[in-house]
Amino acid sequence: MKVDVLLGLQWGDEGKGKVVDVLTPRYDVVARFQGGPNAGHTLEFEGKKYVLRSIPSGVFQNGRTNIIGNGVVLDPVLFREEAEALEASGVELRKLLKLSKKAHLILPTHRLLDAANEKAKGSGKIGTTGKGIGPTYTDKTSRNGVRLGDTLLPDFMDRYGAARDRHMNMLASLGETPDITELEKKWLDAVEYIKTYQVIDSEHEINDLLKAGKSVLCEGAQGTMLDVDFGSYPFVTSSNTVTAGACTGLGVAPNKIGDVYGIFKAYCTRVGSGPFPTELFDETGKKIRDLGHEYGAVTGRERRCGWIDLVALKYAIMINGVTKLIMMKSDVLDGFDEIKACTAYKINGEITNRMPYSLDSENIEPVYTALPGWKTDMTAMKSESEFPANFKAYIDFLEKELETPIVIVSIGPDREQTIERAI
Repeated sequence: MKVDVLLGLQWGDEGKGKVVDVLTPRYDVVARFQGGPNAGHTLEFEGKKYVLRSIPSGVFQNGRTNIIGNGVVLDPVLFREEAEALEASGVELRKLLKLSKKAHLILPTHRLLDAANEKAKGSGKIGTTGKGIGPTYTDKTSRNGVRLGDTLLPDFMDRYGAARDRHMNMLASLGETPDITELEKKWLDAVEYIKTYQVIDSEHEINDLLKAGKSVLCEGAQGTMLDVDFGSYPFVTSSNTVTAGACTGLGVAPNKIGDVYGIFKAYCTRVGSGPFPTELFDETGKKIRDLGHEYGAVTGRERRCGWIDLVALKYAIMINGVTKLIMMKSDVLDGFDEIKACTAYKINGEITNRMPYSLDSENIEPVYTALPGWKTDMTAMKSESEFPANFKAYIDFLEKELETPIVIVSIGPDREQTIERAI
């Protein structure tokens, strides 16, 4: 058996949670492979809305195993809040969820460092969510991290104390001397709570499941253009959001990768600072934001909106080895007379369809192709045969440009508003 991978191809917020929920019935296992609680996956069904931060989106399909992999950074306090809310809604989480011993923990001081570091940057802010993600991954790569498995060791408090004290010295050097007594107590209580779950050697677990013939879906967070290596650096997240991240974030060999589902919106959004070539600053951008309810699931931050960027999408498809595309929020564009797609960049007077070394340039001008809008409310449609002609033409145009089939189209937030195409 091979694992299939599902990930975002833009700057995050593509709608991965909903798609994982839709696809989960076809899989025995859903495994999250990177990121932290700054990445919110929103799901809507049966008239209710759920926002998941760290827990895989497969928990709403009873009987499926859900795994938080070693590539994830976990905040015990936020995990507890999320888990207790799910349990209160009737999800039997302890039966469904397993956590990797090798997942790194976000300490209370990581969040304080995140805020202090961002403050110290002044006008050069990255625009982090302040959840401590960057400092936690920094500790991981500098070999100073505290892992979930450490909480099971007799010297855990010594390990935690050494990390805390190091962080407090760093905060002092930044002019911060916070009292963390209450934060620490809440965090340590949450650590005891998290230990009531199944804490496992996830790399063995997943490979044993594959050997047993079980099907596994790997769930990513954020999006390709936020990848620490291939995204719009330095305005990126601190982990590898691409397909390769599923290998390192779960302990799956490269030859075990099967289908790669790439998710994108019919337009484009971005949260926080950083370059965004197709961003719209006019009424059209505002209209997309309002119609798409483009506000962060976790932070509530207003998302920047723009037309779809096919230069970035082609790049993301290449980097990830995408085999199947899924287009989200098509219905947001239902009322537009004209739809635009960026098919190239004009940089210093030259046209290119390749991703440049740095997007952070005022000299990048998007080159657009305009297509007629479909001017039809698609939200109640049940099959591809009902799609208006201009929407079918938009799909055909995208498939030709991207050289990859679009197998699923979302026409609304609910689980039922998902159309599978006959490819």
